[in-house]
Amino acid sequence: MVEVKVPSVGESISEVTIASWLKNDGDMVKLDEVICSIESDKATLEISAPKAGKLKLLVKEGETVAIGTKIAEVDETASAGAATETKQEVKPTTQEAPAPKAEVQGDKNYPSPAAAKILSEKGVDSGSVQGSGKDGRITKADAMNAEAKSAPSSSPSLKDLAHQTISSSFSRETRREKMTGLRKTIASRLVAAKNTTAMLTTFNEVDMSAVMELRKKYKDSFKEKHGVGLGFMSFFTKAACAALKQFPAVNGMIDGTDIVYHNYADVGVAVSTPRGLMVPVIRNAESMGMAAIESKIIELAGKARDGKITIDEMQNGTFTITNGGIFGSMLSTPIINAPQSAILGLHNIVERPVAVNGQVVIRPIMYLALSYDHRIIDGRESVSFLKAVKEMIEDPSRLLLDI
Repeated sequence: MVEVKVPSVGESISEVTIASWLKNDGDMVKLDEVICSIESDKATLEISAPKAGKLKLLVKEGETVAIGTKIAEVDETASAGAATETKQEVKPTTQEAPAPKAEVQGDKNYPSPAAAKILSEKGVDSGSVQGSGKDGRITKADAMNAEAKSAPSSSPSLKDLAHQTISSSFSRETRREKMTGLRKTIASRLVAAKNTTAMLTTFNEVDMSAVMELRKKYKDSFKEKHGVGLGFMSFFTKAACAALKQFPAVNGMIDGTDIVYHNYADVGVAVSTPRGLMVPVIRNAESMGMAAIESKIIELAGKARDGKITIDEMQNGTFTITNGGIFGSMLSTPIINAPQSAILGLHNIVERPVAVNGQVVIRPIMYLALSYDHRIIDGRESVSFLKAVKEMIEDPSRLLLDI
């Protein structure tokens, strides 16, 4: 028997939760085949089979165990026996086309751990989902877009709707679930940020016409040259970095009785994942071009959603940007990602009537929100920072001219 133990996932982490078993007790597994995902208070990681053989599970899904705990065993001897039995079952036949091989781990339409969990919750068969990942693997995005097939039905009439009873999907029952380590950490940090900072939020609005026109004009050539799309996040990241240079307190943090100022901008980008909010960090964003920023965002967001993000990739940011607009948020007051001192909140773009040169015109408007720690950032600095971001987005040439 070969033991499968929980590996060390960080100096400060002493225990993890078995997030999900991707193989059942008694299943045959291949060498390096992913058998389960584990979740710490900072990240989710995958564990692979150390040998090929028959899997025996020793810990239930959802249990919390210490680092080094034996959670499974692999019987190597069972592998050879299974191979022999398979060979004996194969018999020569006439020269007909061979039957298609069954899907196995790593083949097309096999979901990642995050995708498998989502498909299971939706009740969707992975075989009905077309994977867009490497070698056709089903990604988290594929799973989120997948829908369970249902028999077509004709639309009910108003009379039918009037006589329908209320759906029975609701009931007086309750259910209790243990908080995951990641969710507990998110909760404690948010409460700590509210209780230990003098947090205020200032707002402004930005006309997105210029950026939208620029994207429309160059999006095809940009993608053709760089291999990534030209999104709004790269504009706001560049604008924020330029504004941070003007107002260094927004990029600073309090350490005891000292204020630490950073001469670089490690910008965190909040990403929603099936396990909760994660904030991967773009290192030295101030020195990166638009294409490099877009590529890094795609890379880090994909890792976070697939549970492959590392702890180092989420630590020591100096400033954070969160985009609630992708979910339809009109306005919000984001909570500071401590120990940072500020966070920029983006929201949805809505056509609104605005006054331009004495005339009422319709423009695509986004509301911006900057939550900041008043202990280190004054009102003048916060308002001026947000105004600087607004001016650079409304006139993107400022980003090139550094004015």
